[in-house]
Amino acid sequence: MKALRTPDDRFANLADYPFAPNYVEINDLDGGKLRVHYIDEGPREGDIVLLMHGEPSWSYLYRKMIPILVAAGHRVIAPDLVGFGKSDKPTEMTDYSYSRHVQWMAELLFDHLSIRKTTFFGQDWGGLIGLRLVTANVDRFDRIVVANTGLPLANREPSAAFRAWQKFSQEVPVFDVGKMMSGGSKTELAPEVIAAYNAPFPDETYKSAARIFPTLYPDGVDHPSNIANTKAWEVLHAWNKPLLTAFTDGDPITRGGHKTFQQEVPGAKGQAHTLIEGGGHFLQEDTGEEFAAIVNAFIAANPV
Repeated sequence: MKALRTPDDRFANLADYPFAPNYVEINDLDGGKLRVHYIDEGPREGDIVLLMHGEPSWSYLYRKMIPILVAAGHRVIAPDLVGFGKSDKPTEMTDYSYSRHVQWMAELLFDHLSIRKTTFFGQDWGGLIGLRLVTANVDRFDRIVVANTGLPLANREPSAAFRAWQKFSQEVPVFDVGKMMSGGSKTELAPEVIAAYNAPFPDETYKSAARIFPTLYPDGVDHPSNIANTKAWEVLHAWNKPLLTAFTDGDPITRGGHKTFQQEVPGAKGQAHTLIEGGGHFLQEDTGEEFAAIVNAFIAANPV
């Protein structure tokens, strides 16, 4: 498949993003290769915290959380999904599917990085993709943190706010990523932060993943990803390892989604679930430091 690579100079001198880049090549599932970027900070021997972003963000979203997690002794891995950040960007919207995103990240995390002893943190599509990875590789993961995310099933209609976003994403003439990130945050993002979210996308040709992502939501009982998600929920219904919900009260997309995990996952029982006031959809922007402290406390309270 044809793919674009964002020039390195687009990422020069980003605000509060001092992390060294790491790259691997993975199969594009169409006979070629894609270069994928990830952050890898902290002690090599430390237990891993895997931070997975959604749409239309990238690993820059976790810049406030990473230093706090590393300071607690954790090794932090934060990949850029294919089509985002410093990862390669297939140009055709038809190159992307929910299943491919899962497969691309599986090759990076399991075949190349061989992650184990991992606490998973997923927000937005990072949760939809990451929970599929966790439930298919349970021995590699010790804990789950879900934050403003979910795992769809055919019999669970998403929020009206998500349906409106889905429609908007396909109709807006210019997909202004920085503006969308600002709109999904309760705090006012500084111009240099908005510029950092725009950095991966020099023009509209780089935005196929960002544009198509909302339509990858699996509608219909026969959708292959709904079938796969049903199997993933079977694993979650038997998940006795610790699971923490860490949602905000100000996200119209996922509001109330924490209840499903708390009610249906055995490992959620007795955990210090939190619902932070004043945060929007992108809680990493609004309350990143607070959420990093919550993750550290959760890990400390639930040793293996």
